[in-house]
Amino acid sequence: MSSEIRTLEPKVLWNKFADLNAVPRPSKKEERVIKFIKDFGENLGLETLEDEVGNVIIRKPATKGMEDRQAIVMQSHLDMVHQKNNDTVFDFDTQGIDMYVDGDWVKAKGTTLGADNGLGVATIMAILESDAIAHPDLEALFTIDEETGMTGAMGLKGGVLKGSILLNLDTEEDDEIGVGCAGGIDITARGSYNEEPVAKDSNKAYRLEVKGLQGGHSGMQIHEGLGNANKIMNRLLYAVIEDIKIAAIDGGSLRNAIPRESIATVVFRADKEELLMSVLNSLSDTIKKEFKTMEPDLQMVFTATDFPESVMPYEAQEQLLKALYAAHNGVYRMSADITDLVETSNNIAKVVVKEGNIHVGCLTRSSVESSKMDLANALKATFELAGCEVEFSGSYPGWAPNMDSAILKVMVPVYERLNNGEKPHVAACHAGLECGILGQNYPEMDMISFGPNIKGAHSPDERAQISSAQKYWEFVLEILKHIPKA
Repeated sequence: MSSEIRTLEPKVLWNKFADLNAVPRPSKKEERVIKFIKDFGENLGLETLEDEVGNVIIRKPATKGMEDRQAIVMQSHLDMVHQKNNDTVFDFDTQGIDMYVDGDWVKAKGTTLGADNGLGVATIMAILESDAIAHPDLEALFTIDEETGMTGAMGLKGGVLKGSILLNLDTEEDDEIGVGCAGGIDITARGSYNEEPVAKDSNKAYRLEVKGLQGGHSGMQIHEGLGNANKIMNRLLYAVIEDIKIAAIDGGSLRNAIPRESIATVVFRADKEELLMSVLNSLSDTIKKEFKTMEPDLQMVFTATDFPESVMPYEAQEQLLKALYAAHNGVYRMSADITDLVETSNNIAKVVVKEGNIHVGCLTRSSVESSKMDLANALKATFELAGCEVEFSGSYPGWAPNMDSAILKVMVPVYERLNNGEKPHVAACHAGLECGILGQNYPEMDMISFGPNIKGAHSPDERAQISSAQKYWEFVLEILKHIPKA
């Protein structure tokens, strides 16, 4: 890890981020980072506890003169999305993130950076450690597994937290104050087929690759027109559906990441090679033209490969490709009430076909529960028509905006004063924040979300802006000074 990260301003923030990023912390495997945070709190002599699902809570009394203010909860999640480039050798289970400075940005070498939500965690750590930062009674809430199910927030019981205001530090635009977010639901389609042997004589096997896509956050960036590797691969396969037999497909990874890569193995008659390559290359050129602005590095590569032992029967192949073509991906509906807000969307995140089994994973998001289930049911019907069994899981609620929020009325003028009268963007977002879930057990808690500029979250292009972190840090300190009286 580059030592230059520790010289950035504010040093207290970047040093804590560097400490945190030395600890492996992929979702579902947070044991080491939970211990790291607990040790941190206990070494400071602060009340530190771990609840039954693994969330860590650290309490710090108010600084002198702030005892009469409302108690606050500062909240961030410990886990990070683990994504890397195919040519990057990296083990998220054992290695810390390798960071470097590129101009005004902190980046990672070939992997996600973990600024989402590591900069929020680092912020809270810096405040807990400091003897010079003014704040009211403070509870630091470090949740687990935000990125792959929000099970930490779901498992936090009512009555544990004592604060009346919650500051969620998981927004990724420094001019935005978040007052609402989308809910979500995981949709998984599973199917099976009887594998068929295929003769090597007179046939050829090819590996089709879609790669070079940017990927990104499947909520915050779903409206940007980024390429989805699974949809592009399906388009290629569908174009030659009658002349190929599919042996395997492996596309995408995590549900909350727009898929960047997909690989398929197909078999076809050797005398069709020239024709099929002509069709695929022509379609590849067309798709590249369509995406030339948003995806300048998109590649579709077709190469001869080792011969597979078996393939899908044509009927199963046809049903799958038609279902994937019909399944909605991207923005489904824009909000009629909030300008430029995506209301409902879907990400076809993962497609795996191998050894007689089909697995398709989607994440549907919406700020309106009925619209979320409408799209979920449309996807369910699509895949059931293809003979798949469809499961709904991991459903979580959205966070309804409260424009009368007392902490919002504090933060807006503070922001304007710090930024020469510039007004913040008060908005709901299409990401899934934990506020909606926490609000189920703490319905009276006043909640807000904000953070520094982070681009490319959930992809190896993730980067955090240094100048924005400085702006954000000053904002945090001023908010803490102006928490309303109890």
